[in-house]
Amino acid sequence: MEEVSLNSEPVFEMEDEGGESEMEGDCTIMESDGQNGEIHGSKEPVPPAVGMEFESYDEAYKFYNCYAKELGFGVRVKNSWFKKRGKEKYIVVLCCSREGFKRERGAKRSRPETRTGCPAMIRIKLMDSTVWRVIEVRLDHNHSNSPASARFYKSHRAKRNSQLYCDSGIALDGREYENLVVDGRYLKNYADQCNRLKLKEGDAQAIYNYFSHMQLTNPSFFYLIDVSDEGCLRNVFWADARSRAAYVYFGDVVAFDTMYLTKKYDIPFVSFLGVNHHGQTVLLGCGLLANDEVESFIWLFKAWLTCMSERSPYALITDQPRNVQKAVAEVFPRTNHRLCLWNIMQKVPVKLGGLPEYEAIKSAFNKAIYKSLTVDEFETAWEDMIQRYGVGDHEWLQALYEDRQRWVPTFLKDNFFAGMSTIQPSESINSFFEGYIHKDTSLKEFLGKYELALQKNHQKEAKADYESRNSSPMLKTRCYFELQLSKVYTKEIFKKFQCEVEHVYSCFNITQVHVDRPIITYIVKERSEGEQNSWEIRDFEVLYNAAEMDVHCICGWFNFKGYLCRHALSVLNYNGVEEIPPQFILSRWRKDFKCIYVPYHDSDNIDVNNPVQRYDQLYKHALQIVEEGVISQERYKVALQVLEESLNKVRLIEDHV
Repeated sequence: MEEVSLNSEPVFEMEDEGGESEMEGDCTIMESDGQNGEIHGSKEPVPPAVGMEFESYDEAYKFYNCYAKELGFGVRVKNSWFKKRGKEKYIVVLCCSREGFKRERGAKRSRPETRTGCPAMIRIKLMDSTVWRVIEVRLDHNHSNSPASARFYKSHRAKRNSQLYCDSGIALDGREYENLVVDGRYLKNYADQCNRLKLKEGDAQAIYNYFSHMQLTNPSFFYLIDVSDEGCLRNVFWADARSRAAYVYFGDVVAFDTMYLTKKYDIPFVSFLGVNHHGQTVLLGCGLLANDEVESFIWLFKAWLTCMSERSPYALITDQPRNVQKAVAEVFPRTNHRLCLWNIMQKVPVKLGGLPEYEAIKSAFNKAIYKSLTVDEFETAWEDMIQRYGVGDHEWLQALYEDRQRWVPTFLKDNFFAGMSTIQPSESINSFFEGYIHKDTSLKEFLGKYELALQKNHQKEAKADYESRNSSPMLKTRCYFELQLSKVYTKEIFKKFQCEVEHVYSCFNITQVHVDRPIITYIVKERSEGEQNSWEIRDFEVLYNAAEMDVHCICGWFNFKGYLCRHALSVLNYNGVEEIPPQFILSRWRKDFKCIYVPYHDSDNIDVNNPVQRYDQLYKHALQIVEEGVISQERYKVALQVLEESLNKVRLIEDHV
């Protein structure tokens, strides 16, 4: 994002908003001595100051407008600067409504002059995607003000501009401002006011109705509610039986999605996502948060962990906000935490689009991320980008570089991410609830459609189970690796592996370059499509241990995706290996995974005197019968019969306490 001098001309398209629309309308403001009807407070109104930060443009506007109402002047937007290739505001000047002078328009009858060329204003700037900062302030007016007359100004007659702010309050520079008076109503400090869930009419009843229904119909339904000392609803978490069961199988890698927590959506919704054995997104829990403070995320993570029997995921993928990172560090200290690469790449046009050599910078940025096979290669490419284009002082790039070990692939390729190395659109909550939730969807409306969305995705998984078990994929090569795993992998995972097998033929000139018994190092050359429809050849280092049948490629594909890459397959084939070693066939991608996998193998030795452990153990084994029973009608009938017979036998046993 290009810096703009406070006194310079705008470098982006400017929209002059200083017309009649933000003025006082047709009324003439009558001055007052302030003695009649003036609002008195226990403290002076908090003036704007350079350095104040707000979560959105609307919050900044509300603050300045509320301050203006207390002093007795109106507010309008003088100028706005917009980003290139977009409609997002970048810099905005908010001024006193008496700034400047009116312009005569044709032969219309002139109205009384109400402007005085007042210099009072604030200039606010978008520092990143969520923070607006005050960068210039002028407090002095060249006219008198009266709070008694404030209601005549258009900015205060629009209830949304002041009322919404007065309901939320504000905290600045880490200080607390309490008991500010506006129209006799007290503004509590920002921390208190924002520490409650923002609900519309009917939302609270909808939550209550949904939870009550689920408790009656779904015995394993779990929820927690966080209530403040004042009795205000703050945070909510819930997970149904299906989500809890899915976590038993697919809780190794989890993505935490906060997309709906932004102010662009009407519901402050967050979710936990996993990926099943078909590569489909599965829901692992949901939440509603009062705000995006560290405390809210910590509460939610602990609630989720409690629901999932205190079993932390191996890897957790989140977005970039610092508060989320702090909460993860506290609640999941031993979990591999990764930042969502896809979300970072989505911000590139917004953050870098205003730079003079944007296209060249973007190309260098992508090359450093996606083409670097080693840490040294990344560091060299990044430094080259910084020096060549002079972006060393760019705040967003600096922050990314500091966090590079959490999002750059070459730093993370030794960790397993089950194909969720990035949260692609198809892997996000947006696709999970596609057609059921939009930007204007209310919480009440969403909960009404929530079960339909879950049902749709469960049917999708059941269909994939059936197709994987009852169909044979078409083979495309004569490679035995392809035939071998066509009998093992689910249909969708096999398609992805099959693509790697096909591209074995793009690898050539396999050369042995080093021997350190028992490990042999090979260089595999691959011909691939480069930029502008050109072809490029890249070298990949592959380590092979014949004694242990171990193979490891520098690209890290197996750890990211969970199946072998074309380079490793080439080396196995070169050494005459006919079958892929079993350690490279992950159970979580098998079509019979839910049948062969008994959750928590290490928990068989339980304390039979502990009813909680007895419950967990029985639940895990019963879950396997359930998963087998849903595959077909025939299996369903047998499973139901077995469960009923087992229940009758258990009830015949006399307990001796």
